[in-house]
Amino acid sequence: MKKIFVIGAGRSAPTLIKYLLDQSAENDWKVTVGDVSEELAIKRVGRHENGKAIAFDVLDEKQRKVEISSADVVVSMLPPSMHIDVAKDCISLKKHMTTASYVSKEMKELDPAAKKAGVVLLNEIGVDPGLDHLSSMEIIDAIKAKGGKLQSFESFTGGLIAPESDNNPWNYKFTWNPRNVVLAGQGVVKFIQEGKYKYIPYHKVFSRIEKLTIPEYGTFEGYANRDSLKYREIYGLEAIPTLYRGTLRRPGFCKAWDLFVQLGATDDTYVMEGTETMTHKDFINSFVLYHPGDSVKLKVAYHMQVSIESDEMEKLDWLGIFDDTPVGIKKGTPAQILQHILEKKWTLIKDDKDMIIMIHRVFYHHEGKLKKLTSHLAVKGDDSTYTAMAKTVGLPLGIATKFVAKEIISNPGVILPISKEVYVPSLEELRKYGIAFHEKEGD
Repeated sequence: MKKIFVIGAGRSAPTLIKYLLDQSAENDWKVTVGDVSEELAIKRVGRHENGKAIAFDVLDEKQRKVEISSADVVVSMLPPSMHIDVAKDCISLKKHMTTASYVSKEMKELDPAAKKAGVVLLNEIGVDPGLDHLSSMEIIDAIKAKGGKLQSFESFTGGLIAPESDNNPWNYKFTWNPRNVVLAGQGVVKFIQEGKYKYIPYHKVFSRIEKLTIPEYGTFEGYANRDSLKYREIYGLEAIPTLYRGTLRRPGFCKAWDLFVQLGATDDTYVMEGTETMTHKDFINSFVLYHPGDSVKLKVAYHMQVSIESDEMEKLDWLGIFDDTPVGIKKGTPAQILQHILEKKWTLIKDDKDMIIMIHRVFYHHEGKLKKLTSHLAVKGDDSTYTAMAKTVGLPLGIATKFVAKEIISNPGVILPISKEVYVPSLEELRKYGIAFHEKEGD
């Protein structure tokens, strides 16, 4: 019997844990789920005969090593900064590890030691990163195999609210880590377009958008992700003239969100004063000119040079940003306070369904013609627990964990899911669960 140890039972973990438990009898597995909240771990495991739930503190070195030493594969659902100690223990104890998180600099430095120990450290196998790697490499390898030459590769992903649960003017609710949403776009965006390097500073990210249409789901807008250039090496596209990755939102979101960016409400570099007695209105008022005779709403409109009756101001008004509602947080940065305010309106309720949309747009030369290929994915959640986000993170990670346990994935070191040994069987199994890309090609 092989033992799989899942660390973390949070909002992205339910589908992963269910998949591993569902597969446990057939594969002769024992699945242990550890979380700082034993109650949450118990909830995820239920009464499954091959499951075990424990209270687990990753910072407890003794407990961490004991649990990892008894496992064959460790699945880390921890925040990215907490993966490294787990990975180091996996190497020293010769245990494999899988995670959906990006490869950090510290993780990459473990590659030689992992190879020497014969340990697989598989990273970036969730939704984005993860499904994007699997689907992108399938497209790229297929085009290269028939002699095509790639000219442009654009990829967009959005964690959104499903149409049937879309009931607010932002057409948005939090479907993953709210902090990442609030801090999105910070830093300098880098990509390449028609052979020219392009850069977008943070204060311009949400004003530089493009429109996309997804069959059956309508129009979206995409804003640029931070660093598209690194994917040239990852995907073997060093000579490609255009490479761009972005995030999807519904039309109008970016223009309204840009008001928060320009006001300074997404800043995470300093702690605000007087937050104990601060209201929503006080919070937003702290970023505009002092003029006691005008309403805060009027001051924001004037400061941002938008109509007080504009769609953007309507969105801010709906959030309650001009209300006398107490913020309810003792201290925090502007970004933390804004997140706290947004969570009051953007949190999924019990019957809400979320949706993941991913689209690739590819241009390539083949037999003297410029051809276009589009590939899109749309996945809806079942409810606020088994969300589309949980499905598209958990299923790729669960499938990859199975392949590592069965030694189908056996190449040691710090690896990504970009080889055929990973993406071919992974995409095949994902299709059985309704996670399938739909391609359309033409000149």
